[in-house]
Amino acid sequence: MWFVYILRGISDSFIYIGHTDDLVRRLGQHNDGLNQSTKHYAPFVIEAYVAVKTEAKSIELEKYFKLVPERPF
Repeated sequence: MWFVYILRGISDSFIYIGHTDDLVRRLGQHNDGLNQSTKHYAPFVIEAYVAVKTEAKSIELEKYFKLVPERPF
């Protein structure tokens, strides 16, 4: 199972969209500052996630969410 996830920074509402096969581990990595793109915005909460069957589908959906001009979140 793969996940496309949306994180929101607690302090400044920074939004990050990504994909992973382990949602709990990945949230921990973001909150521990192990991701270059997000380390200055931690801590995070999961705003939403979608489960899909394949990594390819998760990458496709992540790209779609990043291109939506008016995000509903």
